Amino acid sequence: YLARLGIRCIQRIDQPIILTGFSALNKLLGREVYSSHMQLGGPKIMATNGVVHLTVPDDLEGVSNILRWLSYVPANIGGPLPITKSLDPIDRPVAYIPENTCDPRAAISGIDDSQGKWLGGMFDKDSFVETFEGWAKTVVTGRAKLGGIPVGVIAVETQTMMQLVPADPGQPDSHERSVPRAGQVWFPDSATKTAQAMLDFNREGLPLFILANWRGFSGGQRDLFEGILQAGSTIVENLRTYNQPAFVYIPKAAELRGGAWVVIDSKINPDRIECYAETTAKGNVLEPQGLIEIKFRSEDLQDCMDRLDPELVNLKAKLQGAKHENGSLSDGESLQKSIEARKKQLLPLYTQIAVRFAELHDTSLRMLAKGVIRKVVDWEESRSFFYKRLRRRISEDVLAKEIRGVIGEKFSHKSAVELIKKWYMASEAAEAGSTDWDDDDAFVAWRENPENYEEHIKELRAQRVSQLLSDVAGSSSDLEALPQGLSMLLEKMDPSRRAEFIEEVKKVLK
Repeated sequence: YLARLGIRCIQRIDQPIILTGFSALNKLLGREVYSSHMQLGGPKIMATNGVVHLTVPDDLEGVSNILRWLSYVPANIGGPLPITKSLDPIDRPVAYIPENTCDPRAAISGIDDSQGKWLGGMFDKDSFVETFEGWAKTVVTGRAKLGGIPVGVIAVETQTMMQLVPADPGQPDSHERSVPRAGQVWFPDSATKTAQAMLDFNREGLPLFILANWRGFSGGQRDLFEGILQAGSTIVENLRTYNQPAFVYIPKAAELRGGAWVVIDSKINPDRIECYAETTAKGNVLEPQGLIEIKFRSEDLQDCMDRLDPELVNLKAKLQGAKHENGSLSDGESLQKSIEARKKQLLPLYTQIAVRFAELHDTSLRMLAKGVIRKVVDWEESRSFFYKRLRRRISEDVLAKEIRGVIGEKFSHKSAVELIKKWYMASEAAEAGSTDWDDDDAFVAWRENPENYEEHIKELRAQRVSQLLSDVAGSSSDLEALPQGLSMLLEKMDPSRRAEFIEEVKKVLK
């Protein structure tokens, strides 16, 4: 139970994690079923069911992984991120270019090409540490660094993966099964893995990057029985309560559809989540083939043919003329057959046109026009763009946290950011027209100089103390206790600080 309650678990490949020993189980079952603890809780079980994050060959490797893990998280809850200087240039382009599908690990950490040349991904070279690798393989989760800043990463496997379900020796009729899991689809286990990764990253105070490439949820009978609805709703809840900067990016050769979009949309947590898409990315509620089944049904396509095809217009006119002139029945039937044959001939072409028209609504520019993404970001430039944006968001968060520490937690993060914007736009640089609120580099430079906002912070502190004293003045009993309270405060103060404080109070009382 400790292994699970502790959440983060690293297992040696030759050591089991068990609830009950195999000997006790054999006695309970009344026959020799299990021969070792490894059958019950070895890595083949625990590394594939979501209990174990990492597996290691020995203790030295285990301790090394613990230290590396700690290097990604703040020293204390709410503390600053352990940012290091990156040896991987932040302004280098992303050299790995997906062709038909996007390899998640190559997109994150790069890949060697056929000549042995390294093609860099979005994040720093050799910084990606994958967790839950053996569990729910259609989703890839782990920690990486972007320009030396530690982040949590969730990406999507595009290939069909095989899930191995072991046989249970306690059930004579059971046997080992291999279950295929399609890529780009959330199953109960992969949705639970996604939600668990979000929870872990949030607790560790890590910014979140989601390289979104899902076509939807698997909603079959078995999936519903195994809890796909609960897992999907947990993703929404964990995003809603996410307290760090979060970025959803639809990368090159990727798509985001329907129910999958719903659970990671920026409106779930607009203060924290920002959505972006690559130039070639696709996104919509329905895929084009599904969309035309609603918007361009067969009757609608036939209406288009009647309006646009000259031959059909001519045949319809002849049929209408034949009816007015009381032509022979055979002529009318012949024309009607010609019209039906022409429509049958045109239907595949018009279906292709309808699909293409629907595809035009899948583009990143349409997403931007509808306001569902913040910006279109080219794949090659995504590394440098997101590094600048991440620094900006972290700078905002640090200052917003300081403001909320002064005013109180009831003051929302959104209100704190609006206050920061007010200070920034009123600064001398903004008045000179040299800065803009959306200029990430300029904002980071402004925030790194405390002189730009420390007077505002002092004013907020004074307002808070004034409010506290007003509350005291509003209560006669509190007012009576004020002298005694001040006396106790002065006793706790350092003598030099006490004298300075008394002099300041005297100035006010004059």
